[in-house]
Amino acid sequence: MRSLLPWWPLCACGQGLFACPGQTVELQRRSEIINEPRINERIRVPEVRLVGPQGEQVGIVRIEDALRLAQEADLDLVEVAANSRPPVVKLMDYGKFKYEAAVKAREARRNQANTEVKEMRFRLKIDEHDYETKKGHVIRFLKGGDKVKVTIMFRGREQSRPEMGRRLLLKLASELEEFGIVENAPSQEGRNMSLVLGPLKKKAEAKEEQRQAREAKKAADSQIRSEKEAAKGSRAAAPAEAPETADEVVEVAETEEAVEATAGE
Repeated sequence: MRSLLPWWPLCACGQGLFACPGQTVELQRRSEIINEPRINERIRVPEVRLVGPQGEQVGIVRIEDALRLAQEADLDLVEVAANSRPPVVKLMDYGKFKYEAAVKAREARRNQANTEVKEMRFRLKIDEHDYETKKGHVIRFLKGGDKVKVTIMFRGREQSRPEMGRRLLLKLASELEEFGIVENAPSQEGRNMSLVLGPLKKKAEAKEEQRQAREAKKAADSQIRSEKEAAKGSRAAAPAEAPETADEVVEVAETEEAVEATAGE
């Protein structure tokens, strides 16, 4: 019976549609090569517009002359605008350029932060202590650069008094003006009423400030610890006063008696 499945080519390890590890590495390497600009002998055009290492415009030169200049300067000839006519090339240290670009990309990924939407739920008849606790959590989220969705949950007959929920949400928003702004006004969704607060600072900025605060606290703690250790060491190094012996005490007493007798005469 003839198979109804379509025919698929098999790789060397017989895994069908799934590429074997060797093929995956090779495909990744080829993709990287394709995405990289052409350099040195890979630039195969008769003429190029040459840019010097400091950005100076050299002009249109033959590719042989551009390669010779690159070799004399111990630099690479890198194609920076392949679609221009003629293509634009630049003299640079391509290895150093790739390293600096990788460092910048790594720093950008490290500083990249996606804003999250946190949620905090309140009851309509919340007591003062719970209110202050939940408000503290909202402040912490806003300081961290995240949005906060504050939700009032109505129960039973509370659904007939939505104005009380709106009043509570607006009260919270007015108390948090220095930490966030109202992005979505209070709106009712079934048994719930929600308000969205947005942070005043971006998440990346908030994370950087928190990092600086942690480093400052760490430095201050280290300074205090060093001062305590130095004070402890100075106290240990100070010579202790020798206690007076019994003979010295008797000698001092006799000297005082002699002085008093002389004064009496």
